[in-house]
Amino acid sequence: MNTTLAAPGAAASYGYAGLPALISLMTGDSKHDAAAESTLDVLWVLYDRVLRVSPGTIGDDARDRFLLSKGHGPMAYYAVLAAKGFLDPAGLPGYGGFGSPLGQHPDRNLVPGAEISSGSLGHGLPLATGTALGLRARGLTAARVFVLIGDGELDEGSNQEAIAFARAARLDALHVVVVDNSSSTHGWPGGIEARFTTEGWSARRVPGRDHAALEAALTAPHPGRPHAVVAVVEPKS
Repeated sequence: MNTTLAAPGAAASYGYAGLPALISLMTGDSKHDAAAESTLDVLWVLYDRVLRVSPGTIGDDARDRFLLSKGHGPMAYYAVLAAKGFLDPAGLPGYGGFGSPLGQHPDRNLVPGAEISSGSLGHGLPLATGTALGLRARGLTAARVFVLIGDGELDEGSNQEAIAFARAARLDALHVVVVDNSSSTHGWPGGIEARFTTEGWSARRVPGRDHAALEAALTAPHPGRPHAVVAVVEPKS
């Protein structure tokens, strides 16, 4: 087994500008380059400005939880984890290779900071809903749950059930970020955010590469209701 993963508390020296260089260390998965590219800004804002979690607190029950449902093509996720000290950048070139813990879908047992093993679409939001419910049952009311999904995942019925339940249960610790890169087969009348607001959620729609707008939307108050942020991402020219 490759042992280049960082121990909790490892120092990080990369900012946002260094992420492309970290991603470039991972090769052999060109099929999912677009998936990685579309999530990079959202992931960075979450880990740099929003989430209350660090390499030293990944075992703390009071930490925020981040669940990557859009787990196919996780290069941007690994790059951000490396930039923030969860992973050793020296392990990135082994991505997807035999013996590397950095698989083409993240494995929660191998990747420090990964809350779930993901990549099979439609599971992240239900898991996040259950996580938020479980934290509340344990009295951990300060811990927040964030889940990143793709717009295409909303074609899965499991997500609609989670959306309906989360509002009925008043899970205001739950935050969903939908990266909208127009990959959904069916779409939704009135836009993706309407899929949430019709169920009583709080929802905002923002440009998916605008860091200030993302931070404001992700931290907006929404007492008594779960919250959705639709991050619209256009392909880079």
